[in-house]
Amino acid sequence: MNATILLEAPATPTAPALLLRPWRVGDVAELVEVGRDPELRRRVNVPMDGEAERIAWVAAQQEGWAAGVRFSFAVFEEPFGSEPRRLAGSVVLKEVVSGKPAAEVGYWTVAGVRGRGVAPRALEALTAWAFDTFGAEGLERVELRHQVDNPASCRVAEKGGYVFDALLPAAPPEYPLDEHLHARARA
Repeated sequence: MNATILLEAPATPTAPALLLRPWRVGDVAELVEVGRDPELRRRVNVPMDGEAERIAWVAAQQEGWAAGVRFSFAVFEEPFGSEPRRLAGSVVLKEVVSGKPAAEVGYWTVAGVRGRGVAPRALEALTAWAFDTFGAEGLERVELRHQVDNPASCRVAEKGGYVFDALLPAAPPEYPLDEHLHARARA
């Protein structure tokens, strides 16, 4: 699949437009900076300690694109005027297999944009793209999981049209707490 895919979420009356694009090595410096956020470090399952880990993480995202099974996008808020474009978060479509009816999404946002609607808008753009791109290959459902101690992610799921489906038991070490499973069906 072509890794130059760009997705957009339009501006709202209170928020700038979003641009979603595949991760690049040039994003590493911003990743290292946002990786210092204690809340983000607590919520993600990958090392975020420095440049080497971030370079490896970006390479893994690029490998997912090349293999056609994991599609990870950096999310940027469109700048006002001459401001530089700044990283706002990440969304990913994973576990994509031709003929498999379900895939999973994941996301995170940078501390400075939380509560501004970035995650639900980026999730909507990704979900629409997923169904448009993989629906003909059998994708009928996209799932979203989050730990039960993360009510903000529950709100993101609901705003994105993902309906609560089940309570999943903890499965340490990868999933140390019970989780909510939300899902959205293809229209």
